[in-house]
Amino acid sequence: MALDDLKSAVPDYAKDLKLNLGSVIGNSDLPQQQLWGTVLACAIASRSPKVLRELEPEAKANLSAEAYAAAKSAAAIMAMNNVFYRTRHLLSDPEYGNLRAGLRMNVIGNPGVDKVDFELWSLAVSAINGCGMCLDSHEQVLRKAGVDRETIQEAVKIASVLQAVGATLDAEAALSE
Repeated sequence: MALDDLKSAVPDYAKDLKLNLGSVIGNSDLPQQQLWGTVLACAIASRSPKVLRELEPEAKANLSAEAYAAAKSAAAIMAMNNVFYRTRHLLSDPEYGNLRAGLRMNVIGNPGVDKVDFELWSLAVSAINGCGMCLDSHEQVLRKAGVDRETIQEAVKIASVLQAVGATLDAEAALSE
């Protein structure tokens, strides 16, 4: 199992990450599509080649072709949106909020999977990328659709652990060169 390989690659000083990795993925209460779509989108967003290489095959095996493509789409579109909307929010001039974005975001309207799943994956990627506006927006859509806070928190926990594991493994790789 790739998850076990990834856990074994985590150094001893980051034992908490190893334990959390096992629990947020191995013991998740999320339905399979939500879980593995979140894992795949967050593995991509983590920008860690090791995390992505280890988790992608299992994600692919647990997702339909449509869900696999949609999770990758969530990571891609949020990579753009998180920079755009975070910048718009951080600029002190509120007039930027009145300007037309002019960016294509068609996949958000038609992701090819259940809208709730896509929103959950988008929220998790937004957590990694640190866009408060996007986090608020996706959380509100999820809550209006009846998704409970515990489910949303599960996705954020996956995002936080995969980001931390990726940063740790990438640092170790850089130090060993």
